[in-house]
Amino acid sequence: MGTAAGRVLRLWDRNGSCAVRLTQRTDLKRGLCSKGQEDSAQKPMGTASGQSKLKMPGHQITNWDKKVLVWSGRFKKAEDIPETVSFEMIGAARSNIRVKVSYLMIALTIAGCIVMVIEGKRGSSRQKTIVSQNIERKMKLTEATEQDISAKP
Repeated sequence: MGTAAGRVLRLWDRNGSCAVRLTQRTDLKRGLCSKGQEDSAQKPMGTASGQSKLKMPGHQITNWDKKVLVWSGRFKKAEDIPETVSFEMIGAARSNIRVKVSYLMIALTIAGCIVMVIEGKRGSSRQKTIVSQNIERKMKLTEATEQDISAKP
């Protein structure tokens, strides 16, 4: 049985199946599946300090970016922020703000649910249910309709 499975795997390997090639633990540098891995294996040539000779341009800061950097805790005051910062720093600050906003929305959702439960319990103790409110509304509508019909000659 092992040889039949091996034959099937070899046939799939010839057809270019990436998943089968990864499960076989063969040389990953051949075929189309390894193109990204070969690119990531090559590292840029750097100087003695490990830094690249070419410096990437920084991100020009807007007023909104200044607020994001201060809110995320990267800088204490807006005056401390330089004119340009790295793309990684502004991206990390935006991600930090996204997380804080999502936590805030989770907290507000939970608070809203608790308020609705409390209001529902208060309403049920006063016999104020949605069904009774709908019945009252329909009675008012039928009375208004009857008055409009009787008012017309």
